[in-house]
Amino acid sequence: MSNVVTGRDPATGFDRGGRVRILSGALHYFRVLPEQWGHRLAMLRAMGLNTVETYVPWNLHEPRPGRYVFDGLADVEAFLGAAAAAQLRVILRPGPYICAEWDNGGLPSWLTGRPGQRIRCADPGYLAAVDAWFDVLIPRLVPHLVTRGGNVILVQVENEYGSYGTDREYLRHLRDGLRRRGIDVPLVTSDGAREAMLSAGTIPDVRATVNFGSEPEQAFAALARHRPQDPPFCMEFWCGWYAYWGGEWVTRDAKDAADVLGRILAAGADVNIYLAHGGTNFGAWAGAKWAPATDGYRPDGYRPEQYRSDITSYDYDAPIAEDGSPTQKFWEFRRILAGYAGPDLPEPPPPAPALAPSRIDMCESLPLSRVLRGVAAVQAATPPTFEELDLHHGLVQYASVLPGPCPHETLVLDGLADRAQVWVDGQRVATLDSGHNRVEVAVPGQRVGLQILVESMGRTNLGPRLGERKGILGGVRRGEQFVHGWSARPVPLTVDGLPWAGLAAGPGTGPVYHRGYLEVDRPGDARLALPGWTKGYVWVNGFCLGRYWSVGPQHSLYLPWPLLRAGRNEVVVLELDEVAEPVVEVLSTAPE
Repeated sequence: MSNVVTGRDPATGFDRGGRVRILSGALHYFRVLPEQWGHRLAMLRAMGLNTVETYVPWNLHEPRPGRYVFDGLADVEAFLGAAAAAQLRVILRPGPYICAEWDNGGLPSWLTGRPGQRIRCADPGYLAAVDAWFDVLIPRLVPHLVTRGGNVILVQVENEYGSYGTDREYLRHLRDGLRRRGIDVPLVTSDGAREAMLSAGTIPDVRATVNFGSEPEQAFAALARHRPQDPPFCMEFWCGWYAYWGGEWVTRDAKDAADVLGRILAAGADVNIYLAHGGTNFGAWAGAKWAPATDGYRPDGYRPEQYRSDITSYDYDAPIAEDGSPTQKFWEFRRILAGYAGPDLPEPPPPAPALAPSRIDMCESLPLSRVLRGVAAVQAATPPTFEELDLHHGLVQYASVLPGPCPHETLVLDGLADRAQVWVDGQRVATLDSGHNRVEVAVPGQRVGLQILVESMGRTNLGPRLGERKGILGGVRRGEQFVHGWSARPVPLTVDGLPWAGLAAGPGTGPVYHRGYLEVDRPGDARLALPGWTKGYVWVNGFCLGRYWSVGPQHSLYLPWPLLRAGRNEVVVLELDEVAEPVVEVLSTAPE
């Protein structure tokens, strides 16, 4: 198989009589505001790329069964048009699974939350859901194929399947379904450069590609051994990495990354830089993973796993930073790419204006307890999961009673997938998570009220735990005795219609919503820093920027200019733990 496509490329104008080198970079439309797509795509062109790659996250486009969203951040067709306007071809990776450090790997929680649901295999229920989704998605993409006058040149089948399973019937089903629905450009798979991954993740009549961050010679040799007929193609050249809460920023030396890029191209390979521009995990879309803990080894070699939730920023140490500015890596890559794309590269477009530094004093507060009074309670014998409550992400207050008297009890939250605050008779007694799910409590009288506020963190986006549910999955026990008789009140991550009571904001413990206002003469980029705050979420004019958490490494949130308007702008912070002083700092600095 080759990269030759006859005719003339409508996106770049390149003559297709010969092989056209694919110089691609990943940019996910759903991690960048639509008003900024043009700037970011122009940055790719200025770096020397002729192609842009993007995933399509199923869960963003179908938040509930049969309810489809294709506007705003989800307007994939508008993004394809913006790429064409920027003279970029497109590699599309529609999944249904995408990984991408995206919540649940792009799979809808309403699907994976079904009891007993099997995923990423030829399970009839799963295939039926995928087929229904592709029946809606693929007809929207077909008019954008290069064979139909568009700019989409390649479409990927699934994503890194060799790292997950061995179901060839499933991959064939996806391949045949794409063809049947009108995808007539070349198809590809992408996998790690290991024999087991390539053996399980590739299928006949579909070009194989490999993903890696270093040692391209070895990776392409492994690909050649497995698929000697396929030209070398690195579908994901990992030029940086992501970060998780409580960890550290991961950076990579720009010259080292550029050296590997140069070796990839010197081998005659096509390349897709992952990522050219990372963007932001707005709202609660950041994913998570389970990884071996750094301690806790046992003599038999067992190493316990630790849950790690990804941060809001998806900067990735990419050559184009989260705010769209060029980094040293950008200029190093541009130098390498100029030897293949030509020396007359366009200059980077000017950056967006930046706001002047200022501060936002929160002027109102609203305890979450007041909001919960207006939420209808769901009654159940055991704590229902978030999925059973039809809540993708947010908060759930579970309430029950502990009979007594009992001077000492060990309360256990079995299968706690997230973070929980435990309250006994109105007093917070502990904050628990998946690695620490028990607390000592006392019941001095005949009974005490028990409340557990669970905050969902990112769903795992890769590995055998993919598709996990949220909440308290195994019930609540005191010792060996299950606690029954629960009410559950779900609170989604929205600030629309909050019953603001006009209470003055001040320091103290949460959970409490705080509101203030940002006055601007004209919109501009900024970062919002929250020194003295602990953990929670920030909204600007009703749009959720994402999570913040004092554990770091991220200590400010990127505020893109399109979210602002001239004049007064509403800023709401939901602080779940405590705040020393309810003030938000507006910074005009580049990403951390």
